[in-house]
Amino acid sequence: MDEVIRAGNLGLPHGFLDAAQSDAHALGLAVGDRPVVFVKQVHSALALAVDAPFADLARPQVDAMASATPGLALAIVTADCAPVLLADGAAGVIGAAHAGWRGAQGGVIEAVVARMESLGASRAGIAAAIGPCIAQASYEVGEDMRAQFPSEDHDLFVATGPGKWHFDLEAQVARQLERAGVTAVERLGIDTYANAPRLHSYRRATHRGEPTQGRQISLIALP
Repeated sequence: MDEVIRAGNLGLPHGFLDAAQSDAHALGLAVGDRPVVFVKQVHSALALAVDAPFADLARPQVDAMASATPGLALAIVTADCAPVLLADGAAGVIGAAHAGWRGAQGGVIEAVVARMESLGASRAGIAAAIGPCIAQASYEVGEDMRAQFPSEDHDLFVATGPGKWHFDLEAQVARQLERAGVTAVERLGIDTYANAPRLHSYRRATHRGEPTQGRQISLIALP
């Protein structure tokens, strides 16, 4: 099994698990006996402060979480969207967000940073890492999507043909973090689409006519 993918700037227990590590057995190995919080992700811009896991049928429909509860792990699932893990180690506050382009544009990054701040974090003290997600070279979109962005963000798109563009999701998320006052940002630069079979990619599976239910799990916890 490959090593768990980690960032160098978070300073707290965390990991971006790959496809094999994201099954139930590997999850147990990754987080030990820690309680793990999952939510029902719906590509929203909503964030929630949490202090305990939810029952499966009671998971709220949000796309980001923040916590100041020691021993608790926050989990995000992705398969091309960007998993974002955040930490203010000095304040003892963590965050995790699922950021597709709609959520990032809609404000999910600002929402999770604000939730962390409400728990005692300082925006200047927050470090963030953007985990494996679809890279610009693999992410062709149409003019209809580009038209939904303000002109100051059109540099996130590179033209590839008439009405066709390649979009940089990782750069979009990094920009939203900067706009939220988070400057210590690490981009892992790992393309889900190009890394078969280690990483699930919804778009790759769709293009190949393969099952699309595979997801990676990303985790961050307070000691």
